[in-house]
Order: sequence, then C-alpha cells, then structure tokens
Amino acid sequence: MVKLRARMLATTLAREQTVASTNFDRSTQDVGNMVLLEHVNLKVPDQVIATDFYVTGLGFTRDPYMMVGTDNMWVNLGRHQFHLPTGEPQRFRGIMGIVMADLDALLTRLEGIAPRFTNTAFSFARRQDRVDVTCPWGNRFRVHRSIAGFGDSRGIAYLDSPVPPGAVKTIAEFYSSCMGAPSQLSTGARGGAFTKICVGPGQRLVYRESKQANTPYDGHHIAVYVADFSGPYAWLSRRDLVSSEDNEHQYRFETLVGPRGRKAVWQLEHEIRSLHHPLWQRSLVNREAT
Repeated sequence: MVKLRARMLATTLAREQTVASTNFDRSTQDVGNMVLLEHVNLKVPDQVIATDFYVTGLGFTRDPYMMVGTDNMWVNLGRHQFHLPTGEPQRFRGIMGIVMADLDALLTRLEGIAPRFTNTAFSFARRQDRVDVTCPWGNRFRVHRSIAGFGDSRGIAYLDSPVPPGAVKTIAEFYSSCMGAPSQLSTGARGGAFTKICVGPGQRLVYRESKQANTPYDGHHIAVYVADFSGPYAWLSRRDLVSSEDNEHQYRFETLVGPRGRKAVWQLEHEIRSLHHPLWQRSLVNREAT
C-alpha cells in the first residue's frame, strides 16, 4: 500500500510538472461573440460567366437547394458561401483569402477557362505558396493550400481590406465594443498598421492602413453569425446605426464608428444572424473539384 501511494504521488507530481512546463497561449483559442463568417455577397452582371468562374474555374459547388433560378446563385465552399445575385458588378475592396487543398488542380481548371474570359479582368498567377486569382469583374482572391489556425480543408479564411491611415485602431475598438470580437493590432514589415478581427475559429477580418484606400463603397456585404444577438443590436440602435430590420433572426449595419462617437471610419454592410436563424449550421453540399 505504501509503495502504491508512493507511485501515485510520483505520477501526480510528474503530471503537475508537465502541465506547469507547458506554455500555451490560451488567448489564441478565444473566438468571441462572432462565431462564423458565413458568406460574402457580390453582385454579378452575368450568371453564365459567374458559373464559369466560380464553379468551373475555382471549383466551388452551386448550392442545389437555395437560389436555383437564373437571377441569383449561391455557391458553397466548405461551410461558407459566396452569394452572387444579378446586378451591376460589385468588387470587394481588398483580397479574399480562401483555402483549397489542391492548387495544381486549381491551376489546371483556371487554364481551361481562360479562353472564355478574354477582354476581362480575369487573371491568375502561381506564387510560392498560393495562387492569386482575379475574377472577370476585378475581385481578387488568394488561394492557399492551408493556413495556420484554419482547420478546414476548404473555405473562406480571411478578408483583407485597405483602410485609410489612422483608421485601424478605431475599427478594432468598434468590433470589440459593439460586436464583442477579439482583435489583434500589429505593425507590418513596411510600417503600416493593421488589425485582425476574429469572426470565427480560424477566420479573420483584416484591416490594413493604406494611402490607396480610396475605392468607393458599392454595397457588397458579408454575413456573420453571433452568439449574443441582442447586445450588438442595442449598441447599434443607441447610435442609430441599424440599417435594416430583416426579420426576427437577422438585422444589418453598414457603418463602422468609434465607440465614443458617431464619426464613420469605414463602410461594409454586415448581415448579422442569430444562432436561431433557420440557416444556421445547414449542411452545405460540396463536391470534389475536378
């Protein structure tokens, strides 16, 4: 019995020493209130061209259950989507970072569709660790084989936007105060400030200060799910910033302001969905891109 107790004590001490010597940064696992960046909505003027690019070229999958007509298309990428209603083309002001495991197959598909997109903005180039792609209407994508912290084999990992000088700190404060989203302020290698906003496990909104941040906003939007649905609503309502009351499960805002004022620092419509939304955790059909 004495020997058994001694072994148990030794095992416990060894376990405690192992735990004590392990230096995990627990903050890297924080998600905050925003639990999923679900989709990016961009209008396109031609559904056939959009199908050629997003489905045949990029290898996404048209959702077979939602928006199956000829005036809108939802395309699936892992657990995420792009919504592509017909209209004057919209351009995301920045770069959309996506993950897709097989970059060689992607290049083969893009080479195959290239002849269809002469006299458009379409282009693609293989970099050391990614493929850069521009759609026929000028939207830019960075396709990575994998990204640290993003656990899915495909999906939207980040949206990277240039913003005016001096805006980054205020934007980070907005997401913290209004949306309850953790952020990380940093300085780039060339001295420019940027912030990464957590919008789901492994997903980030990145805002970078740039003197070239002068493209007018054209109304495109993103959709996010939140755990605390009423808190941000109350924050926005006190400042008269709710732009649309869609239904009981969803509202919108498009103006980012300082937490102690109403001065607008950036525009990007956010479609805010509750976890009671009927589309929350809907299983999305994905095919193996060929």
